[in-house]
Amino acid sequence: MTKLAPGFREEVRAFCAAELPSSLVHKVIHNHVLEKDDYLCYLDVLARKGWVVGHWPREHGGCGWSPLERFVFEEETTRAGAPWLIPFGVNYVGPVIYTYGSEWQKQRFLPRIRDSSEWWAQGYSEPGAGSDLAALSTRAVRDGDHYVVTGQKTWTTYVQWADWLFCLARTAQGERPQSAISFLLIDLKSPGITIRPIATMDGYHHVNDVFLDDVRVPVENLVGDEGKGWTYAKFLLANERATVSDVGHSARQLARLKGIAAQRMRSGRPLRDDAAFARRLAELELRLFVLQATCYRAVSGSMQGAALDTAASIMKLRGSELRQDIAEAAADALGLDGIVFGTANGPTKAFATPDDELVSVGPIRDYLHSRAVSIYGGSSEIQRNIVAKAVLGL
Repeated sequence: MTKLAPGFREEVRAFCAAELPSSLVHKVIHNHVLEKDDYLCYLDVLARKGWVVGHWPREHGGCGWSPLERFVFEEETTRAGAPWLIPFGVNYVGPVIYTYGSEWQKQRFLPRIRDSSEWWAQGYSEPGAGSDLAALSTRAVRDGDHYVVTGQKTWTTYVQWADWLFCLARTAQGERPQSAISFLLIDLKSPGITIRPIATMDGYHHVNDVFLDDVRVPVENLVGDEGKGWTYAKFLLANERATVSDVGHSARQLARLKGIAAQRMRSGRPLRDDAAFARRLAELELRLFVLQATCYRAVSGSMQGAALDTAASIMKLRGSELRQDIAEAAADALGLDGIVFGTANGPTKAFATPDDELVSVGPIRDYLHSRAVSIYGGSSEIQRNIVAKAVLGL
C-alpha cells in the first residue's frame, strides 16, 4: 500500500482539534440544520491553512495532495465533526475546468472557487434522466456567439445559494446520445432561470427544480469541445463516486450510535448490553473497517495506475448501505422517542437538556436524509450494473 507523507494524518487531526470551532462541531455531530454561513465558516478555517483545494495541482493553487492524502483529509475532517465540504466547485467543476477548460476559463473561474467567492451547483439530473443521464432533454441551440438553453434540471442541491451552474445540455440531434451532449457553465443571474424548492421529508431545503427558458449562454462558457460533454461528465462522476464512500461520516455516526446505545435502557440495562443490539453494533463496526480497508486499497491502487471506475462504484455502493444501516439502527434505538421529529415547521426538539440532543431530533433527521444517499451520485442499482459489467462481463 502506498504510504502517506510522514505525519500527514496527525497534522490533519491536530488541525481539526485546534481550528474547528466547537459550536460548529456541536451542530454537525448532533445533525443540526446547517446554513450557508456555517459552510463558509468551515471554508474560512480551511483557507487559513491553505486546504480548501488541497487536492488540486500546485499550478492551480492546490497542495498537490496524492489521492491517498485527499482521502485521509476527507476521512479525518469528517470524523472530527467538520461540515460537508460542499463539492460542486471544489471537487467537481474545478477539476473539469483545469483539466479540459480554456485558459480564459481557468483564469476566470478557478480563483473564485478557491476563495469561495462564487458557489456552484450541478445541473445533471432531469425529470426523465436521472440514472439514465444520457437521456437528458435539455437543449442548447447555437445562435451566433451564444447558446440558447431550454430545459429543466431537478434535485439540484443548494442551487439556492449558488452563483453558477455547470450544466449538461444536448447540442446535436440524430446522433448517439452520448456524443450529442456538451458541458456548459451558466451564470445563475441570467434571464430565463427559475429556481423552485423541493420539499424533502427531513423538513429542510436541500434540493430544487431549475427551469431554463431560452437562457443565453456565451459560447466561451462551453468547456472543451462541443459534443464531448459526456467525456467530461464521466470524469466528474468518477471523482464524485470516489469521495462518497463516506467513511468519516459513518465513523462519526457510529460513535454517536454507541452513545445512544449507552444511554437508552432496555429491560433495566443499557441497550449496548442487549445481546442482539450488541451484535448489530459489532457488525456495523466490522463493515466500517472493511469499507475503510477497501477504500485505502483502491485509492492506493489508483496511484499505481489501476483504474478506479469499478472500485469507485463498490465504494459508493457499500458506503451508502452502511450509512443507511447506521442511521436505521439509531432510529430503532430511539424507538417511540423518534416520533418527536416534525416537519411542519422544520425539525422540532422535544428534550430540554443539551445531552438529550444526542437521542432526539438529530438521529431522526439523519435517518430521513440518509434515504437519499443510495440515489444521488449514481443509484445503487446503477452501481451494481457497473460492477456486473466490469467483473462478470455481463
